[in-house]
Order: sequence, then C-alpha cells, then structure tokens
Amino acid sequence: MSKNIGLDLLLHRLGLESPAGYLAGLHIRFAGPLIQYQTYSQKWIDHYTEQGYALRDPMVAWGFAREGASRWSEIELPDTFGIFEKAASYGLVYGVVVAVGALSSRSIIGCARADREFTNAEIERIAYLSKTLHEVTDPPESLTQAQSQALQLIADGHRYAAAAAKIGISESALKARLMSARNRLLARTTAEAIQRAKDYNLL
Repeated sequence: MSKNIGLDLLLHRLGLESPAGYLAGLHIRFAGPLIQYQTYSQKWIDHYTEQGYALRDPMVAWGFAREGASRWSEIELPDTFGIFEKAASYGLVYGVVVAVGALSSRSIIGCARADREFTNAEIERIAYLSKTLHEVTDPPESLTQAQSQALQLIADGHRYAAAAAKIGISESALKARLMSARNRLLARTTAEAIQRAKDYNLL
C-alpha cells in the first residue's frame, strides 16, 4: 500500500476532528516546515500570511516551547496582536495546538472549531494523529540509486522517453522508478518529489 494512502487517511481523520479546519506544519526547520497541510479558510490563511502572524502567534510560540497539547484558551502567553480574537472572527473560535518531535524538527498542528471547546477525548485523538503524522512524514535519509537517478534526469529537463533511453531502460520502468520515489517522499507529483528531494539534500 502506498504511504500516500496512509497519509491521506490520517489527514482525513484530522479533518473530521477539526470542523473549522487545521494547519499542520510538519518537521519545522530553520523557521519553515518541510511539509504543510491546511484546511483553514483561505481568507484566514491570506490574512494570517499578509500580517506576518506566524512570528507573533502564541500558538506557534507555545509549540516551540514545549511538546504536548493545549487548548488555545489555556495558553498562558501574551497575544499582543490579538491573533486569537482575529481568528475567531474567521470562525476559528476554539482551538487546540499539538507540538511533537525534537526542537530541530518540530511539528506543530493547530485544529479549530466554531461551536465549543475540544473535549479531552478529542484532544487525545488529535494528539495521536499529530504524532503519527510526524512519524509518517519523517524525511527519508536517502533514496535508492534508481530513484535519485530517475528524479535527477527529469529535474535536468529530460522528457520521460529521452530519460529512459539515456539509462537504457523502458519508459514504463522509468515511470515506475519515479512513482517509487514519489511514494518514498510522500509527494503527489514528480515535480513535488524533485523539490522535496532537493529540500532534504537528496539530489
């Protein structure tokens, strides 16, 4: 079974637990996540990005300060810019944050709903899903020679037929290697796989 299928199921379950959406920044390094998934409203994401809230968000600060889970309402950090109040105006009234992993590769997941606080049982499920997402998306330490060779050829601008001919295999065999590389990198497209391989210093 493809790792992407397992990832899709985890994200689906996280979505069911987060009626007003979620944002999962996975394996944050040098202030940016290697992988990010989000289902918050695009209007809120746009506003959040335009205002540069990530560097001022108490939820993010909490996530870097400790591992575990907390309701937004229980975060005892100053919200100087009123981010939680502003989020509520976009339907993100109640929330929970989960932080997982070493500080050098921390994953921070925020989940929201509009109607009520998250229950303890819901927070436990979200924490479990967050931990599993963190583990599943842990970047591979290497690619096989066949995988990296196939990705490099496409990255260099070769079309499938030309790339296959260059290394003496069939086009279908090349596509199989690319699919294998996509699965290993949890990428949906070859272009995404190439970018992630570069981000992980594997190409």
